[in-house]
Amino acid sequence: MNNWLHKSSLGHTFEYKEIEDFQQEYIGFVYKITNIITNKIYIGKKSLYSNINKKLTKKELGEYTGPGRKPTKKLVTSESNWKKYYGSSKELLQDIKDIGENKFTREVLHLCKSKKQLTYYEIHYQVIHNVLELDSYNDNILGKFYRKDLV
Repeated sequence: MNNWLHKSSLGHTFEYKEIEDFQQEYIGFVYKITNIITNKIYIGKKSLYSNINKKLTKKELGEYTGPGRKPTKKLVTSESNWKKYYGSSKELLQDIKDIGENKFTREVLHLCKSKKQLTYYEIHYQVIHNVLELDSYNDNILGKFYRKDLV
């Protein structure tokens, strides 16, 4: 499996293998995946953590002493699948399956501290890289702007 690489503005390259490799203030990153055979790219965003609503156990319900109605669920935060993630593009995922992960690079473009930053910088890099006008795996930006509408 390819690790995520990040080139700093000073020219240093970082490799992200474990969640501890990221500084604590970051919640996710904007990334670029490149097919090294065709140079076709995909730009997206990935959260480092995911939130899941879990049903409270009978024991947890019995221990609740707070005011008002007893909650039935609790929010549990866990590490996302960022290590194995290759984007949501069906075409990209099919190419990875067909020619192998070793024919793709995964690069962190921007580390983000909030969900708003994730969305903003994803759009920023998609526009800078002209993903809808050039041959890329992205077929839309933000689910609002589609390649088919620009043709």
